[in-house]
Amino acid sequence: MSEMLPLFLELTGRRVLLVGGGKVAAAKLQPLLAAGADVHVVAPAVDAAIERADVRLDRRPFEPRDLDGVWLVVAAATPEANRQVAAEAERRQIFVNAVDDPAHASAYLTGVVRRGGVAVAISTGGAAPALAGLLREALDALLPRDLALWVDESRRQRTAWKRRLVPMDARRPLLLEALNGLYGEPAGPTAPADRQEGSWR
Repeated sequence: MSEMLPLFLELTGRRVLLVGGGKVAAAKLQPLLAAGADVHVVAPAVDAAIERADVRLDRRPFEPRDLDGVWLVVAAATPEANRQVAAEAERRQIFVNAVDDPAHASAYLTGVVRRGGVAVAISTGGAAPALAGLLREALDALLPRDLALWVDESRRQRTAWKRRLVPMDARRPLLLEALNGLYGEPAGPTAPADRQEGSWR
């Protein structure tokens, strides 16, 4: 099997179809809304959390026409419904995330750690979602609490590098030096591994 290509999708204002109305579908809805997607939910019955959400909602089974104008599909219904959705989406060349059914999926949602403008995504290609969750928790514990400072400094450095025409392959060691400088560390090839609160931990 070939390797999958990790991507971050810009979904703001773009239609996403969510098929299913249970608790699993409700859990999938929140990150879609946070991404600014225009979500259309299709399900015969829906969880209260979906009922309260600001989405277009049709209480009925999936129909192929629901895929019109859709950029992405999340199938979070019964296995039979998920397979039908995946088959129709494949015919239309639309990516589909089929929950707990990787054989019928062409896109896989990930465990994500977000902090200070940085997003780190972890995926097992749908094979071991619990492991992805554990890895997400581990990374969350390891990433520095003040990561937003790193992002701000990186932006400042990037502006200076572009102005000075610094080549791409020279930027990473320069950034490490600048980040060390945030904590009064001397320049060096590696950053300290034992930082306390206010830095690495």
